[in-house]
Amino acid sequence: MASEVEIQRGKYIVIEGGEGAGKSAQARRLAEALGACLTRETGGTDIGRRIREILHDNSVTNLDPMAEAMLVSADRAQHIFEVVAPTLYSGRDLVSDRNWWSFVAYQGFGREQDIGNMYRLTRMATGELYMPDLVVVIRVTKEEARKRMTGRELDRFEQAGDEFHDLVDKGYDYLLDTYHDIGVLVDGNASPDNVYFQIRRLCRDRLGI
Repeated sequence: MASEVEIQRGKYIVIEGGEGAGKSAQARRLAEALGACLTRETGGTDIGRRIREILHDNSVTNLDPMAEAMLVSADRAQHIFEVVAPTLYSGRDLVSDRNWWSFVAYQGFGREQDIGNMYRLTRMATGELYMPDLVVVIRVTKEEARKRMTGRELDRFEQAGDEFHDLVDKGYDYLLDTYHDIGVLVDGNASPDNVYFQIRRLCRDRLGI
């Protein structure tokens, strides 16, 4: 039975990156091209959107890092239950704007929480749907990120400061090294079309879609 489920499962693709990397636009474009379900973490469900409002609200200034991690994990558990599992087990491909890689990079490395605890929370929230088939991490320079975010109101994470975002990048480097079989770093400083063509080629070459 397990092998039948595996054969029927859709492909699970995640687009990751720091603030201003352009991942959301790339995730939308890829999902449209593949005819895949597009979702995001946090905020991929009605409950998740309410959690996301708290996490990104600039007026929230005294949120304990572990409490933040718990909120993100609650979003993920609901997201897996409501969106990810039903989509993949129906045989449809899914493109997610962030998943638990962001959790390890942001809450683990960025907030300097125990990485083992972050993995334990992730396992509890994701169950058997722990590992995506492909994770694309888009990275841009700080200067490019600032330029792209100029003129818009920044949320809690976007205005967290260079030290925080340097730690987030270290988190992504750790994940790319640990999961080199599924993770790929893409230069996001190139044109959006160039970035998209790289991602599309990765999907064809690695996943056959």
